[in-house]
Amino acid sequence: MMVLITYDVDTTDSAGQKRLRQIAKQCVNYGQRVQKSVFECLLDPEQYVQLRHRLEQIMDPETDSIRFYMLGTNWKKRVDHVGAHSSYDPEGPMII
Repeated sequence: MMVLITYDVDTTDSAGQKRLRQIAKQCVNYGQRVQKSVFECLLDPEQYVQLRHRLEQIMDPETDSIRFYMLGTNWKKRVDHVGAHSSYDPEGPMII
């Protein structure tokens, strides 16, 4: 299933900046960055639980927030992109 992950991390101190980097790093491990704090991740249910748990361990629930949008298996019909920086299709053919 495709999951859109967005986050807002309080970066007013160095600890927040560290959390921001750690959250982005975890998201990169599972998907592709489509905007600064927005990732598209093609995950199976186990990977989703694992990633969500990791992000919850990193974030500060008092100051940060993370949103998970479940776009499902027909996600291509739910994404309409306009402008620069189009992304690759993680389910498309891969040419090596």
